[in-house]
Amino acid sequence: MAKTTQRIGLYPGTFDPITLGHFDIIQRAAKVVDHLVIGVAKNAGKGPLFDTKERVAMVEREVEALKRKGLKNISVQPFDNLLMHFAVDIGAVVIIRGLRAASDFEYEIQMAAMNYRMNPKIETIFLTATEGTQFVSSRFVKEIARLKGNVKPFVSPRIAALLAERFSHAAARRKVRPEVRD
Repeated sequence: MAKTTQRIGLYPGTFDPITLGHFDIIQRAAKVVDHLVIGVAKNAGKGPLFDTKERVAMVEREVEALKRKGLKNISVQPFDNLLMHFAVDIGAVVIIRGLRAASDFEYEIQMAAMNYRMNPKIETIFLTATEGTQFVSSRFVKEIARLKGNVKPFVSPRIAALLAERFSHAAARRKVRPEVRD
């Protein structure tokens, strides 16, 4: 009798905050693996607006909607170690990365090559952003929210409310720093 193994995929990111672009990649990635782990990176170097616990809770709440629609093969876990070590720890065979534009490709292809050198048993799969999410980034969403703009086209209503609440405090409005890639 043949032994079946579960194909675990890992979609890592900072998710500060989770956007509709992230949500789109999550939905699509969950269809190509048996189990999808959304890895929420601690990544204090990026100076996140929300702490790790808050970001994990945000992602879990957003994923609940997918579970109600039948995509029950998704879990969320924080991590603060090297991505490839985390991938091995959870048994991932593939890392999922989203690409919005050509500028993302250069960074992502370098990261994929480095990851492959560290562990050639784990592949990287790129999913391109859908037409409506190609320009959405957490960095832009935070900047729009900081300046009291409308972020509802880019995030769920729950995330929009969290951003409005966070930026109602003057200290948070100064906290947003540019990021290289989110």
